[in-house]
Amino acid sequence: MKPTFLRGLLVALLVGTSLPATAQPAGFEAFGGKAGLVALMDDFMQRLLADPRTAPFFKDVNQAHVKAQLVDQFCERLGGPCRYEGADMKSSHQDLAVGRRHFLALVELLQQAMDARGVPFAEQNRLLAKLAPMSRDIITAR
Repeated sequence: MKPTFLRGLLVALLVGTSLPATAQPAGFEAFGGKAGLVALMDDFMQRLLADPRTAPFFKDVNQAHVKAQLVDQFCERLGGPCRYEGADMKSSHQDLAVGRRHFLALVELLQQAMDARGVPFAEQNRLLAKLAPMSRDIITAR
């Protein structure tokens, strides 16, 4: 790489990181607060039900309950005022035979829903990094 490109990249990174916090909402606020998470979960559930890779896991469940649980779980993970009081991931997924391909499909659909809601890419990645360790308890089929 050319030194001028590297200097330009460094300047862009430094300027981007020195913006005031109000310039780019972070965490819970980047998702539009609780109302934004509710809207995100509405979109996400529609995508889960429309996709043949994930629909079998969600079509015969209480979708309103699942969405409410996801809102609370995401809210808590994002530093919002909510508290997730649902079942742990291991026990709630143990009999579902969720494979890696199913989990990756769910992540893909979540990313699409976040993109559609205008969630900044960096905030999407922060959330996904917080959720990723759950895969060990959710993926139950090898």
